Amino acid sequence: LGLSQKEYIDRVLQRFNMQSCSVSDAPIMKGDKLNESQCPKNDLERQQMKDIPYASAVGSLMYAQTCTRPDISFAVGMLGRFQSNPGMEHWKAAKKVMRYLQGTKDYMLTYRRSDQLDVIGYSDSDFAGCLDSRKSTSGFVFLLASGAISWKSVKQSIIASSTMEAEFVACFEATSHALWLRNFISGLGVVDSIARPLKIYCDNTAAVFFSK
Repeated sequence: LGLSQKEYIDRVLQRFNMQSCSVSDAPIMKGDKLNESQCPKNDLERQQMKDIPYASAVGSLMYAQTCTRPDISFAVGMLGRFQSNPGMEHWKAAKKVMRYLQGTKDYMLTYRRSDQLDVIGYSDSDFAGCLDSRKSTSGFVFLLASGAISWKSVKQSIIASSTMEAEFVACFEATSHALWLRNFISGLGVVDSIARPLKIYCDNTAAVFFSK
């Protein structure tokens, strides 16, 4: 079973005149930095951005990432922080996500038949990735039948003092969501193994040790 939004992505690219754009290898690259210093600072710069449909583009991308594209969640979350006063660099970053979708619009979420259905989670975090607040960004994804069923990328509410702390907060947020997810799936009565503890993987050894 596969879930795809190819036709929707084609309509989005057509809407923003990106149907013939070049392809980007990733929605955001290492070293790409978005911050408030790139926002318009005077009336002339704000006037230049007035006719650019930034908020509409971010909204269209957000719908795609909510439904079937967890791979753009981090980038779309970054773009959403500047909707009130976007600058040209932010608009270029939004178009970069669309160029990535141009090359990956055939991607789909795939679910495979299995005799053993287990929900497996993965959590991760950057460290002080927001240049304006020095806050980190948490991310997690849960898989069932080898396909993603729930995911999220969100800026943390606290300022972490270390990579371990940022990773631990991300793991905690994933655990909180796992509890809700287990209750929801239990109510459906389709996954017998949901009664067992869910597995959540974290790539930070210190955070795993501290959680025990």
